[in-house]
Amino acid sequence: MISAILVFNNHGKPRLVRFYQRLAEEVQQQIIRETFHLVLKRDDHICNFLECGSLFGGPDYKLIYRHYATLYFVFCVDSSESELGILDLIQVHYILQEVVIGGMVLETNMNEIVAQAEAQSKLEKTEGGLSAAPSRAVSAVKNINLPEIPRNINIGDINIKVPNLSQFV
Repeated sequence: MISAILVFNNHGKPRLVRFYQRLAEEVQQQIIRETFHLVLKRDDHICNFLECGSLFGGPDYKLIYRHYATLYFVFCVDSSESELGILDLIQVHYILQEVVIGGMVLETNMNEIVAQAEAQSKLEKTEGGLSAAPSRAVSAVKNINLPEIPRNINIGDINIKVPNLSQFV
């Protein structure tokens, strides 16, 4: 049985929250926070299943999640659910969010939808995921070896004077 479906962004802001058990609001908020912290600290290349008995009160429960671009899709289920079946359900949910945006159906051709989903998946695998892009950009800037900081930048007719930044280095 599915106990909860949670979708939140990379910053932990909930985008969709559905609990299928009666829980106090404070308990729900605690579950959302702890779930976000559990899945955030995991590498994108490891298993998408986590034991979560302490969150839901029994060793029978687990979290099954996927991270797509800027969203985490998390299902809390008991042992009667198939992990792979839930991952397929998450894939379908992700595809639906791509097809319907802002209340409008953007695409109805199933071949085009599948092709775009496969292209997105391939892009995420080759680039290490979109979530890694900011850290790769920072690393690239840090690894630039300039002999000295440029004082003037000339681009065509545009001349830009760079202020002295030595106090910040």
